[in-house]
Amino acid sequence: MRKHRSSLGTLLHHVHVSGPLSRAALAERMGVNRSTILALTAELVAAGLVTEEHPAGTTGAGRPSLVVRPSPDVFVLAFDVAVDHLTAARVGLGGAVLDRRSARRTRTGVDLDTVVRKLACLGRELLDAAPAGSICAGVGASYCGMIRPGDGMVRYGPEMGWVDQAFGAELAKTLDIGRPVAVGNEAHLGALAEFERGAGVGVPNLIYLHGDVGVGGGILVGGRLLGGDGGYGCEVGHMLVNPADGRPCLCGSRGCLEAETGEHALLAAAGRLHGQIGADAVRAVARDALAGDPAAAAAVAEIGDWLGIGVANLINLFNPGVVIFGGMLRDVYTAAAPHVAARIARHAMPVSRERTRLTVSALAADTTLLGAADLGFAALLNDPVQEFKAARTTP
Repeated sequence: MRKHRSSLGTLLHHVHVSGPLSRAALAERMGVNRSTILALTAELVAAGLVTEEHPAGTTGAGRPSLVVRPSPDVFVLAFDVAVDHLTAARVGLGGAVLDRRSARRTRTGVDLDTVVRKLACLGRELLDAAPAGSICAGVGASYCGMIRPGDGMVRYGPEMGWVDQAFGAELAKTLDIGRPVAVGNEAHLGALAEFERGAGVGVPNLIYLHGDVGVGGGILVGGRLLGGDGGYGCEVGHMLVNPADGRPCLCGSRGCLEAETGEHALLAAAGRLHGQIGADAVRAVARDALAGDPAAAAAVAEIGDWLGIGVANLINLFNPGVVIFGGMLRDVYTAAAPHVAARIARHAMPVSRERTRLTVSALAADTTLLGAADLGFAALLNDPVQEFKAARTTP
């Protein structure tokens, strides 16, 4: 029975990540015969999780292999909590963002109640707007902090002072739709999302760096997230890069990667600390640097140097196939790429860096949101029929 559930989940995962696939393609991917695929797809069709249809434009002799598609009626709620904004989306099986809502988040310190109320309100709006007959199969959330696996407790979120905040439990209670809320660290989820459907597809050893005021990281080794002993691994933003005279970091140390490359460092170096803040301010500095503004170009060069030192350390440690820059770092890296590359050439061992590719997130602003969606789909993909049956009976 366990093997059968696993096979159903594997098939559903393939069409969720890759989109419509023929029975023949699924049989080849899964290494099973066509009669097994026929039985598995028939069970998923009966459950309402996939549909089958003849491929478009088929002519001639023979019976073409039917195409298996994810059901358009199955979705999850996905939430993304960043320092300055909140996003909620209805994401369909297959990974398409079907609808979304957003709200601003102000930098006012510990704001669990405010965040939970806003997200629950946005989530209910999405559910009310969903087509009749569609089913919410799960809820996933991405948060900009260190998350305890299993219960969605935010152990540490330095930018807003969150310490041991029961985010997952409180959001589930306030949303009140009879489904638990699975919570993950934004950079961890971003790494998985880029591996599944972004810039890291086909690269099992990758590093994803996410900028959101600070810097977070997600590291995949052999296609699996490097979580560490307690699930708090990959805090690359607190890797020490400037011990001599480093900037103070919110973690209490000095010279951390995020202290030297984050939003505050970039704006300070550009002389723009007392103006606009957030993603738009970072984007403006990067844009002006590329346009030749001397102060912006000098700031980007300084931040690019420190970013390159951090990435060189990571390359020496993990020998990744790709390093992906997401969030605010997507804009920073675009402007600072020559400086990052120069530091890597100077500090990373040639045999470690020779095959490493540097690139920006292919999923752009949706990287962590889609990571949250996949977290919401995880239980369904693990046991499709039973989980979907439970979702159908949830009031």
